[in-house]
Amino acid sequence: MSDQRTDKNNKDQGAGRFSSARNTGKPAERRYGRPAPQGQNPGRPAERRYGRPAPQGQNTGKPAERRYGRPAPEGQNTGRPAERRYGRPAPQGQNTGKPAERRYGRPASQDQNTGRPAERRYGRPAPAQNRPRVTERAQPILSKDARVAALLVLNRVLDGGAYASLSLDEVFQNMRLKPEDKRLAAVIVYKTVEDLMKIDFALDQYLKDAQALTGKIRNILRLSACQILLMDKIPDFAATNEAVELTRASGMEEMTGLVNGVLRSLIRGKDDLPWPKEGDANYLSITHSVPQWLVDHLFASYPADIAQQIIAYRNNSHAVTLRRNRVLVSEEEFDSLLAHKPWEIVPGRLPGVVRAKGVSDLGRDADFVNGKFSVQGEGSMMAVLALEPKVGMTVLDCCAAPGGKTAYIAELMQNTGRVHAWDVHAHRVDLIYAQAERLRLYNIRPAVRDATVYLERFDQMMDAVLLDAPCSGTGVMDNKPDIKYRLTPEGLEELLTLQAKLLDINARYVKPGGTLVYATCSLLTQENEQQVRSFLTAHPEFELLPLPASIPGELSEKQGEYGLQLLPHRDDIDGFFIAKMRRKT
Repeated sequence: MSDQRTDKNNKDQGAGRFSSARNTGKPAERRYGRPAPQGQNPGRPAERRYGRPAPQGQNTGKPAERRYGRPAPEGQNTGRPAERRYGRPAPQGQNTGKPAERRYGRPASQDQNTGRPAERRYGRPAPAQNRPRVTERAQPILSKDARVAALLVLNRVLDGGAYASLSLDEVFQNMRLKPEDKRLAAVIVYKTVEDLMKIDFALDQYLKDAQALTGKIRNILRLSACQILLMDKIPDFAATNEAVELTRASGMEEMTGLVNGVLRSLIRGKDDLPWPKEGDANYLSITHSVPQWLVDHLFASYPADIAQQIIAYRNNSHAVTLRRNRVLVSEEEFDSLLAHKPWEIVPGRLPGVVRAKGVSDLGRDADFVNGKFSVQGEGSMMAVLALEPKVGMTVLDCCAAPGGKTAYIAELMQNTGRVHAWDVHAHRVDLIYAQAERLRLYNIRPAVRDATVYLERFDQMMDAVLLDAPCSGTGVMDNKPDIKYRLTPEGLEELLTLQAKLLDINARYVKPGGTLVYATCSLLTQENEQQVRSFLTAHPEFELLPLPASIPGELSEKQGEYGLQLLPHRDDIDGFFIAKMRRKT
């Protein structure tokens, strides 16, 4: 800070009022305002830094150097005032009579050889060992705003129940961050949420009562512990220092000691943490950060080896799946469009679909904004392909928001016929309208409707009905890790009841010979095969059909008795369940 003052003072010298020095005749140097008056003998202005000139020293006749507030008391031996930087002046050195330089907290202990205090920056003072003095701090890994953004998103997700992807988008829109800061902040947020239970297990070894801490302090510790334990590119000391600064910037100065102490203890002990061992009851839950009750459900749904693979699976590529707008863009135009993007492009599992890496700020991409392509998971696309929409059909998408499947249906129908798109929430229906407008699809009819309420006027009038039912989302928890902690056993029971009700009511809108597709992004058999089996038992007028040839054979051949279950670790695709049924004529 003093260097900054010096630079500015050098620019501002030369104008203003003068006052002479009393003893030396030398003028007091002045950096702000008008120049001080010249000394009586040499004619130079007195040095001055703030406001009025500081009082002269008793012995030297020189004015006491002043930086903050009132001048520090004079040294015992030299007669010079003690240099002061923060708070009260540090105690004087035992040998020199000069005050110990102070930077943080209590003054550092003096060096045994020189009598001068050891330079101190963080925590306990490091002993002076004839090492060169470091005067510059390392640059932070994350900018201050990026750290604040990451903490803000984590607070919303873990304490407010918000979705990580939506929160990141909203926060990034409201904060001016460099692209590299956005990327790193997003990586840290997702990694922290993805491995939350593992991180909490490690922190609990150094906390007497983690539940007694505020949510914000816990999340600061989690963000930093994630960097210390799971991210090699960020030095441990940087993660700790940034956590302390973030705590201080959040108005919790009194908690900086706890944050610093816990993280430094974690750094020292991270190689000796008592992690659960294979065979322990909580091994899979802690190691892969999956709630124990969900681990139990997966083992109840699959053979043990498959359940373990599902729980352990992590997709590190995190590519974005893109498909062209079939109404506006040809295959050749789409290939040419992608060739001009700075992204890494690889083919998807479906024809004409690509997976792109290195995509950022897609909402600002001109081609995306102009409706030339969309983002949609391939499991979601296969649910639409199973419906087999054709030109001129009347189709219902029961739980349609945000509109990705609705738009794909409308494109396959070549902007003809009519696609009814319902959702119970008005703000989500607005998303469907926005999709239709961006993609220039005019056969979509969005509406705010509760699909659990039967509407007689639609009875048996639909050629096809798609029910992508609300579900646990366990099939996409690798891309949306916050789902794991939002779901509860009680919430799952409510979902099962809702799914059965939606199937029963919306099947009534399918005309004889028409198609009903039931789909979820879940891996749990209770939400998938068991729901279809119960429905077919209660509705013998429907029958299960094989999936169409538009779905790759290596996937469709895995269809079971009641539908196709896609598994991320096996099929390299989102975990989707698809069952195609037909109303008998």
